[in-house]
Amino acid sequence: MSRQFTLLDLVVLVAYMGITVWLGIWLGRGQKSARDYFVADRAIPWWAILFSVVATETSALTFISIPGLAYLGDFTFLQVACGYLAGRLVVSAVLLPRYFQGELVTAYALLERRFGIATRRLASITFMVTRALGDSVRVFATAIPIGLIMGPVLPPHLVGPVSILILGAFTLLYTYHGGMRAVVWTDVLQTGVYLLGGIGALWLLGQGVDGGWSAILARAGEAGKLRVVDTALVIDRPHTLWAGLLGGAFLAMASHGADQLIVQRLLAANSLRDARRSLIGSGIAVIIQFAMFLFIGIGLWAFYEARQFPKPDEIFPTFIIEVMPPGMTGLVVAAILAAAMSTVSGSINSLAAATTHDIYLPLTGRSADDPGVLRVGKRFTLGWAVILVGGALLYKAQGTPVVVIALSIASFTYGGLLGGFFLGIWWPRAQQRDAITGMSVGIACMAIVVFAKQLGAAYPSLASSLGPFARIAWPWYVLIGTSITVLVGMISSLTHAPGRRS
Repeated sequence: MSRQFTLLDLVVLVAYMGITVWLGIWLGRGQKSARDYFVADRAIPWWAILFSVVATETSALTFISIPGLAYLGDFTFLQVACGYLAGRLVVSAVLLPRYFQGELVTAYALLERRFGIATRRLASITFMVTRALGDSVRVFATAIPIGLIMGPVLPPHLVGPVSILILGAFTLLYTYHGGMRAVVWTDVLQTGVYLLGGIGALWLLGQGVDGGWSAILARAGEAGKLRVVDTALVIDRPHTLWAGLLGGAFLAMASHGADQLIVQRLLAANSLRDARRSLIGSGIAVIIQFAMFLFIGIGLWAFYEARQFPKPDEIFPTFIIEVMPPGMTGLVVAAILAAAMSTVSGSINSLAAATTHDIYLPLTGRSADDPGVLRVGKRFTLGWAVILVGGALLYKAQGTPVVVIALSIASFTYGGLLGGFFLGIWWPRAQQRDAITGMSVGIACMAIVVFAKQLGAAYPSLASSLGPFARIAWPWYVLIGTSITVLVGMISSLTHAPGRRS
């Protein structure tokens, strides 16, 4: 039975947004330096960073798209989540100790220490472009449930833009004033909100299907939707055991070891031990969380009796708006906004940190302790917020789940970034030109692989040759890109004498 967004829902939603913005602004008081603004003076407790890492990974894409994966398929996505935990273990053993050797604020300062400033700039700019593109898609995804709410109020062509602008404005307010301290502590609040929303959805689905969850699980089991492991030896399916464990591990190594978005949170920890506890603990939490969203998906499948929807990303939002009682709808929409605001606020802050420390400070020669740098960092925060919102306004909806699109965007550069770190750690012969060559070739090759389908459509003469690349599933992207980067860098290093500066 369809109904509109009620006054109670609106009160719940507005109250949540108001509390989040107030908390973020309050936490930003007393900031004195860019270091305080970007890594909270390394004074954040490990458990808060754990929740912040989980909240950052749990964008609106997770809340909206993961239930859709189970609705259309099964539980095999959990294989990727297990790979995420394996990748975190590698990062905690190999990369984290190096990040805590010195007063680093960005991940790419480590590349400068090993290779030189040019490598640091290349990696940082690559991160910026990828993060801006991927998070523009995430902002767009959040407009889906808001659009369903505001649909009866606004003309159709204004629903999406207004939704995106509302989200961007509220997120910018507390991120601009509060910096990393506000990002982390609002993440903790937001984690609680969306977990409560997810649990509420599970309870309501159990009440809405005859026989409750025992009937849902029985029907799902008969339909094969509870399958977790797929041992097929193929590269065109994303949720196999091998793609999940290997591909998921490399994706996690890149996203949690070479992406400023997560690394910056870990650098806010007081010690290496605390950073490791946060990182590994978040991997366990993410597996549990993904399982919850997949259970929501099979609950929706049973509730709607496998009904077809125009887009998979509309399944859960439709349930939220049409079925949930007043108050709970407002809570779950707030949960979706919480997930989105967490990712977007972290992105804005990390993009500003990379711009300030990797580009601005080396070019100007100013010290990070200069009080004026704090003002510069806040200006970069404002600029990146405008870019993310602008990108979301330009994005056009597709039939593919948004989570797959966002992960694909990240994956085509992640391999080059991770490969640069691995080359520096495990190949002593490599110099700066080898790292830059390897990263550039790796990213260029993966751009062809990731966008092969689109390139084939745009250039029909290339369609037959690009066809095999279009069939490679997204979990393999980072592994392939990393391998290409390391191999090309090693070959490049053989063209000069060991130890020679390039």
